[in-house]
Amino acid sequence: MRRVVGASLVGTTIEWYDFFIYASAASLVFGKLFFPALDGSTALLASFATLGVSFVARPIGGIVAGHLGDRFGRKSILVATLLLMGISTIGVGLLPGYASIGVAAPILLVVLRLLQGLSAGGEWGGAALMSVEHAPPGRRGYFGSFPQIGVPIGLLLANLVFFTVSALTTDEQFAAWGWRIPFLLSVVLIAVGFFVRSRVAESPVFTELRRRRARRSAPLAEVLRSNRRELVVAIGLFIANNMIGYILIAFINSYGTRTLKLSSTTMLFVGMVGAVAWGVFTLAAGRWSDRIGRRRTYLIGTLAMAVWAFPFFLLFDTRSIPLMLVAVIVMAFGLGLTYGPQAAAYAELFPAGVRYSGVSFAYAFGAILGGGFAPLLATWLIGLTGTSLSVSAYMLLVCLVTLAAVLALRERPAAEREAFVIGSAPAGH
Repeated sequence: MRRVVGASLVGTTIEWYDFFIYASAASLVFGKLFFPALDGSTALLASFATLGVSFVARPIGGIVAGHLGDRFGRKSILVATLLLMGISTIGVGLLPGYASIGVAAPILLVVLRLLQGLSAGGEWGGAALMSVEHAPPGRRGYFGSFPQIGVPIGLLLANLVFFTVSALTTDEQFAAWGWRIPFLLSVVLIAVGFFVRSRVAESPVFTELRRRRARRSAPLAEVLRSNRRELVVAIGLFIANNMIGYILIAFINSYGTRTLKLSSTTMLFVGMVGAVAWGVFTLAAGRWSDRIGRRRTYLIGTLAMAVWAFPFFLLFDTRSIPLMLVAVIVMAFGLGLTYGPQAAAYAELFPAGVRYSGVSFAYAFGAILGGGFAPLLATWLIGLTGTSLSVSAYMLLVCLVTLAAVLALRERPAAEREAFVIGSAPAGH
């Protein structure tokens, strides 16, 4: 179990480190580097648009990885998605700017970002299921939260590397070559992740499915035919978490440096504190969901994010670092409570034979509707209205969408839930 949890955690940390360094670079340098012909605000919008295009590729990655994962196993897909993310990330770090190769630069940037999206779309479902399907009864929420904390740890690691590089270079050096260092360091992390993941045993649930020859030939088609309600609920559960997560991950960096005129090191520090708080609350929420239920944990977290949507930016706009830290820590509480139970909640929604397809598809579409273009829309809203409170209203709206999904979530009794996860109970509604 320790090896499984370690492999899921290390793998998702590396995967999301790669994903988040792109988000940081998009908010700090990509506008000028790849879209120099545009004015500052438009270049930033174009940069955030490249951040969003990966979310278009996520469902494709989720469909492909889900199909292969349900047919041939979780483990091999996890290794493949890790390698794809690493190759595309290193490619971004080596990519010349517009000044060197012209319009080919932003085109290649979009291609590499799409490859990252394909990888991210297939990664999470496999990592989550490996942890949940290996977990002992009554502790699936807790063990399922470990791949979840790979996201805030990846964010923390990405911000820490960017913080270090930006602190050791001048603004000119950082814009010229310093931003490439975090991308190129990915090669070391990928090697570690590949070694760890290659040593993990296949999921016992999938092993049993293979022994009984109970694998499905078209798992996604079966999900769309028999589990539509569960799919809609799962998508809705993720929308607010992903949207507000990307406000914290990508938008506040550009908002703090461009609008509030704070230094990039200050904003990266605020982001790192938020990442630590997010990780702590995510791990705690997984354990709480085993005790008080997934639905109740989600409900508390969703309401917390909704209530905090307006205070978040009111505190941020003071430009006071202590108050900004309060803003991100409280928001991280809501993020953690809606992220910690997710792996277990998703596994408990879909039958074992189509589970990888179901959770990957729901995760990918929840990301598109939630965080895919959140930084872009937030930047546009502030330009349109002149106030950050318009972004707060946007955050509140998506929380209401997720709240509806939480209220629609039906929890099974404990004994039935355990039997369903390991594939020994029917897929009743």
